[in-house]
Amino acid sequence: MSNQTASPLMSRAMIAVICAQFLSAFGDNALLFAALALIKQQLYPEWSQPVLQMVFVATYIVLAPFVGQIADNFSKGRVMMVANGLKFAGALAICVGLDPFLAYSLVGIGAAAYSPAKYGILGELTSGDKLVKANGLMEASTIAAILTGSVAGGLLADWHVLAALLVCALVYAAAVAANFYIPRLPAAQKVSSWNPVSMGRQFFSACRLLWRDSGARFSLIGTSMFWGAGVTLRFLLVLWVPVALGITDNATPTMLNAMVAVGIVAGAGIAARFITLENVKRCMPAGILIGVVVAVFALQTSMLNAYGLLLLIGVLGGFFVVPLNALLQQRGKASVGVGSAIAVQNLGENSAMLLMLGLYSLVIKMGAPVVAVGIGFGAVFALGILILWISSRR
Repeated sequence: MSNQTASPLMSRAMIAVICAQFLSAFGDNALLFAALALIKQQLYPEWSQPVLQMVFVATYIVLAPFVGQIADNFSKGRVMMVANGLKFAGALAICVGLDPFLAYSLVGIGAAAYSPAKYGILGELTSGDKLVKANGLMEASTIAAILTGSVAGGLLADWHVLAALLVCALVYAAAVAANFYIPRLPAAQKVSSWNPVSMGRQFFSACRLLWRDSGARFSLIGTSMFWGAGVTLRFLLVLWVPVALGITDNATPTMLNAMVAVGIVAGAGIAARFITLENVKRCMPAGILIGVVVAVFALQTSMLNAYGLLLLIGVLGGFFVVPLNALLQQRGKASVGVGSAIAVQNLGENSAMLLMLGLYSLVIKMGAPVVAVGIGFGAVFALGILILWISSRR
């Protein structure tokens, strides 16, 4: 066992990883709102606003065959540093007047490269039960960054758009600095060829290996369903609030989304305490309950009930997804490499996001009532997790 693996959970290296992740995720969320404010200021059409998110997600899908192998072929701390450097360059490019969509795609490239390295390094710094706890810390850091970054981005953009963009660039620079404190760990494996066709074949070979592994397949399906549903719920809230609560401002959906994020932090902490890799399937009832609570939530007309149920959805979500992440890292480390496993996971999660959002948009366009959509969405999600659970037990 390596010294890093045998070290305490909150080692200097782990603290550096968590700090770098917080700063990087803070910059991602603040930059989104600052960039949205910029394209509004520059009088881009309203339909162009979602394109920013689409560009960001598309980079994950396009680069999925390559970023995992890059993460496994180099020291993951250095990969994180370069990825944060790309984010810094993208934010700076927006500041100096380059096309915001092209510049934001550079940030997306950095994010796509960063993801397999940030999760993959956890399996190199910890092992066993500590790996679940380390994933809990990573998720808590990410959610805290989402909350604070979103609020900071919006407030700074209201004050001065260029100042908001500059702050985002500085935050990314701070993330690069934090990466210097992560030790240069040896590469997990060597890529046989840097030819894109060869790398693509190797990636899809990793896909096949993971999908043939029952534990990895179980994790991939579960996490993809969770994050696809999470993005859909975010957009559902925007339409649900005016109908169910009679409130037409922009702040209320944001605050309700924040309750889910707070709950995920709490759920991640509970999972780290009670779930191990040996009993990971104990998280499945929480996944089923997510769908049930979403269906109940759609029927509410009280603000207090809405806040409470969304907090509960977040707690169940954190309890559900953190052990699945740890399981995939363990399976990936034993087969294709953790970086490649996370890249496969990113492909699944982002594809699920596009698919679920597309279906949601289609249903809304067809004129379905938003409350009915919420109930149906919750019921379908609960049924999907139940089927996954039953199939995994068989």
